[in-house]
Amino acid sequence: MADRLSEVLESDDVEQLATDFVFTEGPLWHPEGYWLFVDIRRSLIFRIAPGGEPKVERDNSGGSNGLTFDLQGRLIMCEGDNRRLTRREDNGSISVFVDQWEGKKLNRPNDLVGRSDGTVYFTNPNGRIAPEDREIDFAGVHAVRPDGSQFVAIRDFEYPNGLVFSPDESVLYVANTRESKHIEAFDVAVDGTVSNGRVWADMSSDEPDGVPDGMKVDVEGRVYCTGPGGCWVFDSDGSNMGIIRLPEIPANVAWGGPDHRTMLFTARTSIYTMRMTTEGIHIPTS
Repeated sequence: MADRLSEVLESDDVEQLATDFVFTEGPLWHPEGYWLFVDIRRSLIFRIAPGGEPKVERDNSGGSNGLTFDLQGRLIMCEGDNRRLTRREDNGSISVFVDQWEGKKLNRPNDLVGRSDGTVYFTNPNGRIAPEDREIDFAGVHAVRPDGSQFVAIRDFEYPNGLVFSPDESVLYVANTRESKHIEAFDVAVDGTVSNGRVWADMSSDEPDGVPDGMKVDVEGRVYCTGPGGCWVFDSDGSNMGIIRLPEIPANVAWGGPDHRTMLFTARTSIYTMRMTTEGIHIPTS
């Protein structure tokens, strides 16, 4: 069956912005006109302006992974090695955003997404922690409200990884990275709680490399999820539109550029961009 990628790709041109990293992740467009991304294995956060060279934005970043902004534009970072989320304050200092739930140390926060009311949701898998070091006995999705209060949005998820909201925030999509390679969808209530979890898209594949990982959504509700062989694109109804192939297998994606139609792919040792036909969802701001 022919794919439908021509509906989302402005062209097939892939631009490599930079290379010689170990494992790139956590892409994020800064409204001042540059990209942020991480090199997890080296605990570095980089910034790169279009046409420029990468520069270290933060070192010793605790195995930083997913990045986003809060409503005030402050950078929030998942630090897997440090088992916490941190926030960069307006004065440049780094503060702990959240590192516990009910007095128990977090597992390894992986990725995060903000809701327009200021609530931050993050995945908290436990697969890379020795059983004796786990204080939380499940892998799931946690949430932090603007007042600092927390709740568990999803419990007992096999391996929660990337997550993203539908354009109207009525649905939360979560990538399951391990044995059951799929995307699950959950209905989101007004108070931010979720229910009715179901398999939304199957990503099982014979491709030799890649797992369901980072996700983003465009304004038409299409879901772009890195996975086996490349970046899978799903229509708003969950139908598979095809796989975007890159020189390396991507782990995450982000929207950016002046018109928010450039997609950045963090792909192993390099970062790449492609131009899309449709604008991506913006990160909420106050």
